Amino acid sequence: MAGPSPLTTHVLNTAMGVPGANMGLSLYRQDPSTSTWSLITTGITNADGRCPGLITTQMFTSGVYRLHFETAQYWESMGETCFYPYVEIVFTTNDPGKKYHVPLLLSRFSYSTYRGS
Repeated sequence: MAGPSPLTTHVLNTAMGVPGANMGLSLYRQDPSTSTWSLITTGITNADGRCPGLITTQMFTSGVYRLHFETAQYWESMGETCFYPYVEIVFTTNDPGKKYHVPLLLSRFSYSTYRGS
């Protein structure tokens, strides 16, 4: 059985004060020699707004990653519109032995993120 993912995310719907459940997302890694993006995995957030198992410890290397969140589909599923049709968070990992937590705090008209623990 694989261990916990060294990269985690958590979507929080700050407008309603609930987890961002059932949101589609994709994880990409940038090739350092060509700057092209390679898809690693896709997923959907669970009832708690999390997407466990994004990447294995063996696949997690130093580099530049991108998390792409399907925010328009999320809001449309609740009968709402939004200003940002998707959110992409690009970040660098320098020590793949550490845990990286990248949350997304989201409303229909704004979002923020940070490196969590």
